[in-house]
Amino acid sequence: MKALQITDTRLMEVIELPAREPADSEVLLHINYVGFCGSDLNTWRGRNALALKPVVPGHEISAVIERVGRDVPNGLRPGQRVTVNPYTACGHCPSCRRRRFNACQHNETLGVQRNGAMREQICVPWEKVIAADGLNPKDIALIEPMSVGFHAVDRGQVTDADTVLVIGCGMIGVGAIVRASLRGATVIAMDLDDEKLALARQLGAAATVNSSSEDVHTRLQELTDGAGPDVVIEAVGAAPTYATAVNEVAFTGRIVCIGYAPGDVPLPTRFFVQKELDIRGSRNALPDDFRAVIRYLRRGTCPADRLISGIVRPEEAAQAMADWDAAPGKVFRILVQFP
Repeated sequence: MKALQITDTRLMEVIELPAREPADSEVLLHINYVGFCGSDLNTWRGRNALALKPVVPGHEISAVIERVGRDVPNGLRPGQRVTVNPYTACGHCPSCRRRRFNACQHNETLGVQRNGAMREQICVPWEKVIAADGLNPKDIALIEPMSVGFHAVDRGQVTDADTVLVIGCGMIGVGAIVRASLRGATVIAMDLDDEKLALARQLGAAATVNSSSEDVHTRLQELTDGAGPDVVIEAVGAAPTYATAVNEVAFTGRIVCIGYAPGDVPLPTRFFVQKELDIRGSRNALPDDFRAVIRYLRRGTCPADRLISGIVRPEEAAQAMADWDAAPGKVFRILVQFP
């Protein structure tokens, strides 16, 4: 079967892999679409220290069940549209003992620490399959990246009493904007790009801040009556945006960190104490986050087409990755379609 493989830095090839039958507890999926995410881009760039190399990328999955093993429950059946929870959980580490399986100490994500779904077929344990009946196949590939933003909002314990600043309006930030607004919070979106900020308003942001053309502190003080946002979700992973989160969050506020910074970040740690801040990491997502995204997409109000920057065939994927690398701020998601 046809597959994509990142074979070396800035090198991606179409390869052939042997097909296989599902084991008793597995589901064989026919892949419709797989999204490229930031971790795939960094693997291609040679900047992802966690990634297997060479590796078949891909963990943002839209698929149809082709066959099921004999021990698979009746709720999963051939022809059903599904996505996949792409993370592993050892069941024994401190995270797993606390039932926070998304942050397993020994996690291996599809397409990063193990070969992923950029292929025509893949076998996965039935427990990792999440039904997505009634959704457009393209939209199903958006579930996993949006769920990461959904999870961050949950980590921030956002309620309708909160003003939430989301820094970064890429796919992960978009998920955070949507879920925070669904919870009734007042959402402020911050980015460098006016097109992304316009989309953020469409998705539920009450206000926006363009950090390249506005004074961020002054604008946030105006929007929050001088208090600062109750919750800041950092979805960029850069030293300046992490500093903004600490500087601008309200006293006794909450900061949720999603973005991976490429190196150490100096921070004004006096505010950790003076403001008595809660600073929380957010990693991956839980099955309930996936299901929450599915419920949202079923409403039919999400402008999903605006979140898909392009759809390419496997043979076009290498050029699409190079184009994304050249203009990273202009891309939400590139989908690879397997016919």
